[in-house]
Amino acid sequence: MPSLDDDHIGIRIAAQRKRAGLTQQGLAQRIPYSYSLLRHVESGHKSASPQFVAAVARALGIETAVLTGQHTPSPRPDRVTSLVQPVREALDLYDLPPDPHLPTAPPHELVAAADALCRDVRGARLYQAATVLPGLLADLSATCRERPATELWRALASACRSAHDVTTKLGCYDLATVALDRMGWAAEQAGDPLLGAIRQYKRALSYRSRDAEHRIGLRMVAAGHEMLRQTVETTESLAVAGQLHLGAAVIAARAGDRSAVECHLERAGEIARRTGEVGAVHWLSFGPANVGAHEVFARLELRQYDEALAAARAVRPPRGWAASRRAALLVDRARAEMETGRVEAALASLARARELAPQQTRFHPRVRETVSGLLNLRRRSPDALTRMAAWVGV
Repeated sequence: MPSLDDDHIGIRIAAQRKRAGLTQQGLAQRIPYSYSLLRHVESGHKSASPQFVAAVARALGIETAVLTGQHTPSPRPDRVTSLVQPVREALDLYDLPPDPHLPTAPPHELVAAADALCRDVRGARLYQAATVLPGLLADLSATCRERPATELWRALASACRSAHDVTTKLGCYDLATVALDRMGWAAEQAGDPLLGAIRQYKRALSYRSRDAEHRIGLRMVAAGHEMLRQTVETTESLAVAGQLHLGAAVIAARAGDRSAVECHLERAGEIARRTGEVGAVHWLSFGPANVGAHEVFARLELRQYDEALAAARAVRPPRGWAASRRAALLVDRARAEMETGRVEAALASLARARELAPQQTRFHPRVRETVSGLLNLRRRSPDALTRMAAWVGV
């Protein structure tokens, strides 16, 4: 039986639950575990598994280290804070007249810069992208107001989408929401339903961590499909439709709706067989590999760990697949390996993810969860795991 001291993990769970304004019943409804187990963990009469702790942390919107009592350095070092603040200001001041004392680049250079920014994000060069974002957002906003053109509005929507991706990966979720609002505004000005639908996909995924509100995310997916009905069917529109189904599968998985997960994965797979690998739809990657990657994540959420590992092994990344996508798949594979007792393999997958995309991997919440789980599984941690834990702040 666990020790009934004054600082066991149940005490910390109860404190954070109360801080969130939830009863035990309310929290139990948000995690895939019973009210009875939660009650016994809080009282100290049952141990909390790493998976249980991770589920509670997600439901409460906090780091697992807050519940485990481990000292955790700030996930946002000074460098990240200094990079993000100018992005925040650029998104906030989008509606002000341009500064006449600051020259802007020619339109064709701004469009090219928006594409280059997407390449940085896909390559997981987050610090570099964050450095470019403020000036590019300001220049595009000013130029769109002075010389509105569809191509420029599309470039602005793309830059706002990049701002969302960067701030999400750096853990600045409030700013990511603002970036999506600006993306929606620019996509509407561009009159591009594909951009609007991609924005709904991104927007819906922000609800995948809110179990009680998953239906809102599914409504956003439906809104994205409705936007696609405004255009003719093309390979590009099919790719966006398939991505919307993948978003719905992820949301349904977090809600524990297995039948919906299977349905959306099947529909996305059908579309992927028609399109093949598509990587040039407003920098959206869709195809059989991306369907497989989303299946891995969905199986993990459903706690189908053997199936998740099998799906991860089956993914065949296409040539030119973004480093950010490859690294994310490795992170999910590591989780599946940990859950199936393959500790060394999990650590190796995390190491490869770090090598491919160090900035993204360091701030990835699932990396922190997996490292915490590996530490709990090993009585004595190997040096590589100890170094990884220190690097991610666990």
